[in-house]
Amino acid sequence: MATYNTGVFRGNGGASPDALVPQPFAAQVIKELPKASTLLNQARRVTMSASTYRQPVLSVLPTAYWVTGDNGLKQTTTEQWKNVNLVAEELAALVPVPNAYLDDSGVPIWDEIRPSLVEAIGKAFDEAGLFGVNKPASWTSDDLYTAATGAGNTVTPGSSDDIGVDVANLGVMLAKDGYAANGFAVAPGFSWNLVGFRSAQGVPVYQPNPVDEGPGGKLYGYRLDEVLNGAWDPTKASMIAADWTKVIVGVRQDITFTMHEDGIVSDDTGKVIYNAMQQDSTIMRVVFRGAYATAKPITRVNSNDATRAPFAVLGPIAALS
Repeated sequence: MATYNTGVFRGNGGASPDALVPQPFAAQVIKELPKASTLLNQARRVTMSASTYRQPVLSVLPTAYWVTGDNGLKQTTTEQWKNVNLVAEELAALVPVPNAYLDDSGVPIWDEIRPSLVEAIGKAFDEAGLFGVNKPASWTSDDLYTAATGAGNTVTPGSSDDIGVDVANLGVMLAKDGYAANGFAVAPGFSWNLVGFRSAQGVPVYQPNPVDEGPGGKLYGYRLDEVLNGAWDPTKASMIAADWTKVIVGVRQDITFTMHEDGIVSDDTGKVIYNAMQQDSTIMRVVFRGAYATAKPITRVNSNDATRAPFAVLGPIAALS
């Protein structure tokens, strides 16, 4: 639901102490470090010089033929490509803050708001690319979850006696499609399911990040990211294994911030909801323009487009839902 009349204001009309306005005791803002976008971190990233970008993907493989005898005729073959189209769409938000509130605050409010907005953009981008939530219509590629399940690349947790084997089975599915898993996106808390699991030779299959780097690490030697920005849907999946070179993220305009003291905010009917000049306020505007697409080039192992995907899903784990 669209909103045009929210912002950062004094709590409860000034009837109770506000968290950011200094009181006799020292003010302190306690919050988690905002989390970035998994897609922007793991996918292949291209810089877009225009609002659209075309990436050729192999669609028809050449064929070699045996030649019969010394004078046999050599046959012709072909190789074809098709375009994967990236279309940049805009993510944006406005945050109005009264100037008096800025003056009275005991902390640098804009410094607190900025990383939260970056996190909000990362969440919206990941939701669209991972699970298709509010995915723009111009992004014609399926989200990773839909692409994986549509190709039948799913494993039910508990299919084996070892979750490490379940994960390995995802890699087998990608290999049978002609791709190679090179990274994982997982539900918050999933890493704890991997503690203690070892290979047949007794080698740990999971190496966690150092404490100061947060959750995640290496699984079977490949990068594992817990999606902590709120974009993960644990009712659908606990892990997505992917050949991340087949996920393409285009950046037309990186995240930018501008400040406005004489702007207005109107709703979708044109009605003015907020007037920064008249109401002595400042509006922060954040804008990001990006695109998302996936490629699933034809492979020698699986030439059937309907059953081929460079992504695989491990189903929900009840403890993570």
